[in-house]
Parts: sequence; C-alpha cells; structure tokens
Amino acid sequence: MGYPRRLLTDHETVAVELHPHWWYFAAPALALVVSTGIGIGTLIETDVDTDPRTAAGWVSIGLIALSAIWVIIRYARWTTTLFVITNFRVIYRSGLIAKGGIEIPLERITTVHFRQSIVGRLVGSGELLVEAGSETGQQRFTGIRQPDRVQRVIHSQIATGRGPHGVPDMAPVDVAAQLERLEGMLERGTLTPEEFASQKRRLLEY
Repeated sequence: MGYPRRLLTDHETVAVELHPHWWYFAAPALALVVSTGIGIGTLIETDVDTDPRTAAGWVSIGLIALSAIWVIIRYARWTTTLFVITNFRVIYRSGLIAKGGIEIPLERITTVHFRQSIVGRLVGSGELLVEAGSETGQQRFTGIRQPDRVQRVIHSQIATGRGPHGVPDMAPVDVAAQLERLEGMLERGTLTPEEFASQKRRLLEY
C-alpha cells in the first residue's frame, strides 16, 4: 500500500517512499519461531499413548497462536506505515482504521540527524531526527531503512527547491484555483474532510 497520489499537489513528485525496515518484524518473528519450536518439542516428548491435550500442549498451542496474531498485527501496521519525501515536504502516515501522521514542509526543516545502534548498522536500520522550527519541533522517525541515505535525499530536495542565493525558488501558486480543485475532490469523496483540511492549511501557508 503506497502513498495515495491523489494527495499530492500540482507539480509535487515523490523522491522516497518507505515502509519500516524489515527489522520491524524481528520481535514477533522470533516469538513465533520460539513458540513453534516449543510446540514441536512438546509433541516429540509426548507419549503416543498419552492424550496430547495436556496442559503443556494447550500452552504450546496458545503461544503459537498468540505469536502468529502478533505477526499478523505487525504486518498490518507495516503495510499502513509510510515515510515519504517529496520535493515539497516530508510525510509520515500510519494506521489502517485509526490513521495518524505528520507533514513537514521542506522549507521549515532546519536540521536532519540520524542515529544507528550497532545492530542497526549491521541490518541497515536506524532513526531519523528532523528539526523543523519552534512550531513542529523535533520529530523522531524510527525503523528507517538506510537513514544516512534518507538524510542526504532530504538535504538534496531542500537544495533543489532553493534558488542560487539560498532563497526558496517556488513557482507562483494560484491559491484560488487550488482551493477550488481541493473542494471538488472533497465533494467527489476523493479526499476525506481531514485530508482536505490538511491540504488546505498547507496551501494557505505558502
């Protein structure tokens, strides 16, 4: 499940679109492997003449079921969690039923840092810290694949959007036309009221 292209504004393009790193599945996957191993061990140790529906057997089945449910829930969250960089903004969205997220215009970003633990460096995962002024403050994004490269992409997009003297090089925006377009999308049901409000607020900030 990718970022809906209908939510992009005119002349906006996607530079990076990421789901969380596969390390996101480490804990539930390990739990499933261990619980399955315990279950197999329990079956091997159970006498063929003994009723397998013993307390140990039920506990093993319960552990496997819980671990499998954990993996499924984690996968559902993974598919609905996106970190996106466009030529205008940084976007983070998550949630299948109850959705949440944040948008940071590139021109407001002051600094971008990344952190990786020893294990994170080995598997290529880390966190990104984005400073965006007093209103947004510091935002922390975890489970980012190759965070050093993502940091460079953000810096590159910021530099591309600036003129030769470091001033944002933005084409004139017909606010009235854009608002009319957004209202039409809202009436057609293409945008939810929350998405419309977010897009309208971002448009009026330019």
